[in-house]
Amino acid sequence: MADTRAPDTGPNRPANPPRTMSLSSKLLWLTILFVMIAEVLIFVPSVANTRVRWLADRLNIAAAAAVVIDAVNQMELPQSIQDDALMATGTKAIVLRRDGASRMIASADMPPVVTHQYDLSAVTPVGAIVDAFDTFLFGGDRVIRVYGPVADDPNMQIELVLEDAPLRHAMLIYGRNVFLLSVLISVITASMVFFAINRLLFRPVRRVTENMQAFSEDPENPGNIIIPGPAVDELSAAEGHLAAMQTRLQQTLKEQRHLADLGLAVSKINHDMRNILTSAQLMSDRLAMIDDPMVKRFAPKLLRTIDRAVSYSGEVLAYGKAREAQPRRRFINLATLACEVRDIVTEETDADINYVLDIDAGLEIEADSDQMFRVLYNLVRNAVQAFGADPADEALVQRITLSARRTGAVVEIRVTDTGPGLPAKARENLFQPFRGSARSDGTGLGLAIARELVIAHGGSIMLDETVTQGAAFRIELPDQPVPLDTYRARA
Repeated sequence: MADTRAPDTGPNRPANPPRTMSLSSKLLWLTILFVMIAEVLIFVPSVANTRVRWLADRLNIAAAAAVVIDAVNQMELPQSIQDDALMATGTKAIVLRRDGASRMIASADMPPVVTHQYDLSAVTPVGAIVDAFDTFLFGGDRVIRVYGPVADDPNMQIELVLEDAPLRHAMLIYGRNVFLLSVLISVITASMVFFAINRLLFRPVRRVTENMQAFSEDPENPGNIIIPGPAVDELSAAEGHLAAMQTRLQQTLKEQRHLADLGLAVSKINHDMRNILTSAQLMSDRLAMIDDPMVKRFAPKLLRTIDRAVSYSGEVLAYGKAREAQPRRRFINLATLACEVRDIVTEETDADINYVLDIDAGLEIEADSDQMFRVLYNLVRNAVQAFGADPADEALVQRITLSARRTGAVVEIRVTDTGPGLPAKARENLFQPFRGSARSDGTGLGLAIARELVIAHGGSIMLDETVTQGAAFRIELPDQPVPLDTYRARA
């Protein structure tokens, strides 16, 4: 069936989200930009060098002509020969300096003003760049004077007067060629980088993104778990971690769904169980009125057990989920509570187990009596079930010890047994429902319930890792702190 729901146009989501440039397109344009910036950094000194080289070439040509002309016995040259020399060098005038004397080799149409002068023997890098951009931006109609030594004779110096229009034209042509070459290099480099990174990076990232989107739409479908490739780089390793995370998430979702189904089933069962327990409670009240020593002995325990069962059923129906009620803390005698736990567990099992109660008869704790009974009962019951996992052997010592000590405002309770101990898998998932059981047919709910109730009292429960034989659980239960206002009101 087609989905006819209207698209989400809430306040946090625009009706028409703006189109954004993809990461690959950004990379392509950034690569072109960076290559162009690099070409600009190369262009600045190169155009300055081009200008100096152009002027030096004109000096060398003029020097060659001047040396030949100077060799003709200092004679005055006809105007036609001067014009040919000037036309060959592209200058207005050529002056040869040697031994402190200057000679005009050739001249024609001398301009009235020379605007700039350049000494090629004292050119600095910064000065060359400044002069180059000055000519590039503002030249074209100037008359300049250029002079420098002759390469073959350092004692001879040549001087030229010329227009800078040909120089600026040559520089413009050079700049245009460098710009076009830079664009071509940028496009080629960006394309190569783009295709290489697209294959090595963007394709795997796009694959992971599409898988994450598909998994978010249907996380319970096993086919949506990504299949990682060989672990050859960080992205492949990330795919492996993503696959492991998706697998664990699917397992968690299955467990949560199982818990939800179980919670619904428990609520239904408790609804009917509470009615049955109410009837059993009425019959127990009548049974307590029978004048029989055996009945008188067991009737109070039976009544307390049925009362607790009715209370538990009511709490499940009231909350409708696996959340315990807040503890109703009262001062209770821990030794009496431990004896009650021992007696009920003894009646429930036929195993020959020795129970040791190492608790001071006057030790009191501030706790919820029913909830603390459940904590001790679950721990002792688990220890009894652990003994059942061993083969029948009369020589085995089966002992469960309940001990308690008070240190200041904290009471430490220990439940120790001489059973086979907890396997490694149960230790890894300790206190986790349906995962922390030491038996194949167990649920692990007993330890999970005990931990939740102890934490509700502000305490902690842990497995004593120092015990090498059997198992030992340690509970640390603090007294309930009294607010200062309450203390003052009592005082």
